[in-house]
Amino acid sequence: MKKLLLPVILLVLSLGFWASSDFQEIAAGVAIFLFGMLMLEDGFKLFSGGFLEKALERATGSVPRSLGFGIVATTIMQSSSLVSVITISFLSAGLISLLGGVGIIFGANIGTTTGAWLVAGFGLKVKISAYALPMLAISIVLVFQKNKYWRGAGFVLAGLGFLFLGIHHMKEGFEAFKDQFDLTRFALEGLLGLVVYTLVGTAATVVMQSSHATMVLIITALAAGQISYENALALAIGANIGTTITAIIGSFTANYQGKRLALAHLIFNMMTAGVALIFISPLRLAVDFVSAGVGIPDTDYALKLAVFHTIFNLLGVIIMLPLLKWLIGFLERTIAQPEEDLSEPKYLSEAVDEFPQTIEIAMRREVKHLYDNAAELIVHGLNLHRHDLYSAKDIAATVEASREPVEFDIDERYEARIKTLYSAIVEFATRVGAKDMPEDVMQDIYSLRDVAGRIVRAVKSVKHLRANAIQYTETQQGLVTDLYNVLRTEIARILVEIRKLDLADPEDRSSLWLDQERIQVESDARATNSAVETLIRNHDLDAFMATSFLNDSNYAYSAMRDLLGAARTYYIETEDAMAEVERILALEDDELSSIVLSALRDDKGESAP
Repeated sequence: MKKLLLPVILLVLSLGFWASSDFQEIAAGVAIFLFGMLMLEDGFKLFSGGFLEKALERATGSVPRSLGFGIVATTIMQSSSLVSVITISFLSAGLISLLGGVGIIFGANIGTTTGAWLVAGFGLKVKISAYALPMLAISIVLVFQKNKYWRGAGFVLAGLGFLFLGIHHMKEGFEAFKDQFDLTRFALEGLLGLVVYTLVGTAATVVMQSSHATMVLIITALAAGQISYENALALAIGANIGTTITAIIGSFTANYQGKRLALAHLIFNMMTAGVALIFISPLRLAVDFVSAGVGIPDTDYALKLAVFHTIFNLLGVIIMLPLLKWLIGFLERTIAQPEEDLSEPKYLSEAVDEFPQTIEIAMRREVKHLYDNAAELIVHGLNLHRHDLYSAKDIAATVEASREPVEFDIDERYEARIKTLYSAIVEFATRVGAKDMPEDVMQDIYSLRDVAGRIVRAVKSVKHLRANAIQYTETQQGLVTDLYNVLRTEIARILVEIRKLDLADPEDRSSLWLDQERIQVESDARATNSAVETLIRNHDLDAFMATSFLNDSNYAYSAMRDLLGAARTYYIETEDAMAEVERILALEDDELSSIVLSALRDDKGESAP
């Protein structure tokens, strides 16, 4: 079907160009208008990472707020399609709830009616091409600026200019076209007309992927007398159905939540269209009543179409709001949440790629997902269980009592739950790096990628020491068992502290604690080596066992360093002043080594050189 659609469209356009030069102007007007929509969307995307995302995050606390955001955002951007794609992206990243997303979609349908009012009330009554040309001239200066916000403003201004220019050409084309060819000959009355023109409106919107463009085309044709008022109403209903195609396409790369939202959009618009078709006669009377009340002349069918478009979209929201809980339940039953597969990425999908805020949040949550998998594998690799460890009052006693090996294939688990996720994280960071993203966002993405790398290295270290840890701690074998239990206890303690860091409020997290831990780890690593050397000299520890332990202690302390480094990058924020002070006070690696060496010298009674 997709392969046939393009040749058919090109054939129709070619025939139209051959048949009439005025058709060329109409087609060019539509093309310019759609190009303006694309530029408008690109402009607003350059503002992503700022007001738009923050507003969307805050606007979903309740259904009325979600509804209001959908109305305002679509009114400003004049693109319900862009609002739908942004909402799917945020929903896929887990930033908003399904209920909030559905509320935004409802609001977007009301917001899109403002476009019809602008065109019918302003675009057809004023020579808007006079505004378009200065807007385009100014926009080109802004587009070539280095600052992304100036460029974004340039794209928005250019988009508006092309919208105005497209409307002008469509209007002029239909005005000239009616002198050569009367399209009203194809007008259909009654039920047949409703059905046929609803399908035509749907098809036109599917092709152009913009109900706004379809409505402009309908209004300009209606104003030029090229279609009847009755058929224009049916076309407007069809445009509402066709606009769901953008959300449906956007959901193909989204997770199950994004697919639920696309289905909600389709159900809402189909039900709204169905109600409008069934009650078309009462709605026409309501349009006449409202038009008379606000002073719209009986013969101004373009403005009356805008009134109709607003009334039936409002009616759809009024009907669906009481059914919202039912709709959410239906969506959850129809598109069930897949059983959790810890080996698969939960948040990284192409649906979150377009907006900096969703990219950053999705990456952060996926790295946390990787850490959760890694923490389970590390704990099991140390012959422990997380519920026992996290609830333990005495970690050392819990470790000493946990001698029974946890039966699992650590290599298979590493391949399935660690390596697969890490590969997806690296691939995602690479894919995003090829896009035009703000520098600060990319720095965060690469930092999170490095956090994932540290987590993976920590798991590898535990893999290496697991065999000996089992061998020497399953039964009490004297000093060597005690030494391995110390390593197990230290790794376990760091995991417990990282969990506390995760559960703490962001403002209560401190990098100073992490520095203290790093000092302790380095000090313990040197002290352990010295202690083992002493045990070997005193013949208290077998040389073979000692060599194995020294190798394993290197793995253990490497794991601790990587876990602490990952925690520092992931959890410690630097936005506020206190965090900035802590960052300045935080120790660099060379300072850390100097402190540890100094402490060791003091312990031995030596003085620093």
